[in-house]
Amino acid sequence: MRSIYEQALGEKFKLLHPRIQERFGFSSKDRRGSIGRGVMEKVWRGKFVTLPFLYVGSWRRIMFPEYGTNIPFTVRNYAYLDPFGRETVTWIRNFETRHPRRFDAYMIYSQQRGCIVDYLGTHEHLAVDIHLSVDDRGGLCLRSGEQRFYEGMIGFKFPMAFSGIADVCEWFEDGDQKFHIEVNVHNDVWGPLFGYTGSFTTEWVEISDGQIPADLVPARYERRE
Repeated sequence: MRSIYEQALGEKFKLLHPRIQERFGFSSKDRRGSIGRGVMEKVWRGKFVTLPFLYVGSWRRIMFPEYGTNIPFTVRNYAYLDPFGRETVTWIRNFETRHPRRFDAYMIYSQQRGCIVDYLGTHEHLAVDIHLSVDDRGGLCLRSGEQRFYEGMIGFKFPMAFSGIADVCEWFEDGDQKFHIEVNVHNDVWGPLFGYTGSFTTEWVEISDGQIPADLVPARYERRE
C-alpha cells in the first residue's frame, strides 16, 4: 500500500530526499511509527491582536500562545486505519514551553478532493485541504487551502478571515544528519499568527497489534472530508 503522501505527490514523490521518502513513505501495513525528538530553535507568535486566535486554538490543541527559544519538541507519526477504513497518519506534536502544549492533527488522502485532508484538533472539528510540493532541497512542503468546520449536523466552509494559512517545509540535512522543519501560519488580515523552526532526529517503533497508542486517539472522528 502506498503512503498517503505518495498518493498525493505521484511521481514527484521520487524527487524527495531519500530520508524524506523513508519518513513519509510508510503506511498502516508497515505496522510502525516514527518518533521525532529535537529542539525548536524558535517558537513565535504574532502581534497582540492575534492572541484570541491562539487561545481559542489551544482549547482543542490546534495552536497556542506560548513562545520562546530552544524549546524541546517531539512529534509522533503513526500510520493506521481509522474507524472508517481510511489510511491515516498522526501528527502529534508536543512543545515543552512554559505551559507545555500539544498540537494534534490527523491526515488522510482524499480521492474526492484530490489532496491531503488534515483534521485538526482533539475533535477533528476543522478539515483542511493540504497541497504538497517538493522544494530544491528534496524537502516536502505543505500549504493549507480550503477549510471546513464540522460539528454534529453542522458543516460549513470556514471563513479564512478568522483562520490561518499554514506553510510547512520539512527537509533533511546531510551535514548534521537531522530533519529540519519550518512552520509559518498567517492570516491575510491580521498578519503572522504562529510558527516555529527547528530540527530533530527520528527513531522507528513497532505497532504489534495495529493499534496506535491510546493517548494519540482523537476524542472523535469526522467522516466528512
